[in-house]
Amino acid sequence: MKQDDQLTSDRVPDEVEPRLNHRVVKGGFWVFALRMSQQLLALGRLAILGKLLVPGDFGLLGIALLIMAVLENFTQTGFSAALVQKKGNIKSYLNTAWTIELIRAVILFGILYFIAPCVVRFFDQPDEPIDISQAVDIIRIMGISFLIGAFSNITIVYFSKELEFHKQFVMQMSGTVVDILVAVPTALIYKSVWALVLGSLAGNFVRIILSYIIYPYRPRLELDKEKVKELWWFGKWIFGSSLLVFLINQGDDIVVGKVLGVAMLGYYQMAFKISNMPTTEITAVISGITFPAYSKLQDDLPRLRRGYLKVIQLAAFLSFPIAGLIFVLADDFTRIFMGQKWMPMVATLQVLTVWGLIRSLATVVSSPFAALGQPKITTKILLLKFVLLAILIYPLTVRWGILGAAFAVVLNPLVVFPLMVYIALKLIRVRFVDMARLTVLPMLGMLIMANVVVLFKGFIFAHSDTVYLSWINIIYFLLSVIIGILTYTGVMFLCDLKFDYGIRKILKEQFALIRS
Repeated sequence: MKQDDQLTSDRVPDEVEPRLNHRVVKGGFWVFALRMSQQLLALGRLAILGKLLVPGDFGLLGIALLIMAVLENFTQTGFSAALVQKKGNIKSYLNTAWTIELIRAVILFGILYFIAPCVVRFFDQPDEPIDISQAVDIIRIMGISFLIGAFSNITIVYFSKELEFHKQFVMQMSGTVVDILVAVPTALIYKSVWALVLGSLAGNFVRIILSYIIYPYRPRLELDKEKVKELWWFGKWIFGSSLLVFLINQGDDIVVGKVLGVAMLGYYQMAFKISNMPTTEITAVISGITFPAYSKLQDDLPRLRRGYLKVIQLAAFLSFPIAGLIFVLADDFTRIFMGQKWMPMVATLQVLTVWGLIRSLATVVSSPFAALGQPKITTKILLLKFVLLAILIYPLTVRWGILGAAFAVVLNPLVVFPLMVYIALKLIRVRFVDMARLTVLPMLGMLIMANVVVLFKGFIFAHSDTVYLSWINIIYFLLSVIIGILTYTGVMFLCDLKFDYGIRKILKEQFALIRS
């Protein structure tokens, strides 16, 4: 079948659904491979460029990326998500969606071009003056990314809609590799911030070219007002959600930086990254493939419900032990690998680990809302979270510093998460006892694992406080991790035998599908 023929056919009923599980697992493998590969390449890129460039160079690019993120989030259309969720043939909507995104990009580029001087002056500090002319040029040149992104082939929405994540892997990774191949030699020759700018633009340009090679479809300018209204009905809730997520994720940083200063903000951001990254990376992969999969099953609720429960079970099985290990090993990890100067963040890191776990579970619990055509539910829940955060963050931060900010972040989902579960149970028609059973046993395994690790590390670290980076302490730390994993695996194996938890069956199915 030719690619253009694929765009004109509704591939769900007869061809896709019988093999949907296989395609979901394969898609998950490629999404995971993409995220892990990009993380590793990004670390390597930072390590190389960090030696060639000065921190101020990264700061200049960071200003450009920050203002671009603000404009991007405050003008999100949500049309791509609407196309993924929409049932049946979407070819007739592609040109209109592409045209709207192109118009939006031109407007954003114009706004960015004219406000660049104001943005630079806002960040300029008397004791650390910025090269205003250079910074303005960087922001304006980086704004070209808006135009580059808008000219991408609109049919890349099929990466998600048809679970063709191997194609997404090729496109995204090619851009990342080109970014590095351009940025590193340029930095070697010129040792300038422009290496970062040119690398970013080159990577985006390559992704555009590949989007047209992978999908030969050629979009054209077309504006159908009725189709715009139809897409906007769904997209407006995605816009609302995107805006609220941005405010929720950045609001605590703004308050901490304003109230406590840059140093405390550094502790807080580092604690947040370490506590959240492992669990949220897992659910980012899972949620990345469940949205299109659930969209295909939106008219088959029993089948969607079975898949939904499996996803929750798998997410809980993976997230609980990771969060538990981060919590009990936070002080040892910080002392051994980051040094004594970072120890003030340990308590905050542990509190935020609870937030990371809840955030991980909340992502998979709420994942069917948009897929079932109810994105407004997610938006309303996010609005409630934003209001609660706005109420709590300032007084708690003033009272207890970064630890108070962490408590504000954690108290928020503790209130909202039960509501989210209640809505999901009604929407998917799942019994509470069925969902609770999938999470209680991993929680039990995590608690047993945590106690075993605490006893073990209490013994081995008893006389190692004076040498922070010795190889023996690193070995002891790794042994603690291994013992924790083995303990948790053993507990869950016993639960599988005693209570018929079923996780072994799910894991065997997933590995078999990946190999097939």
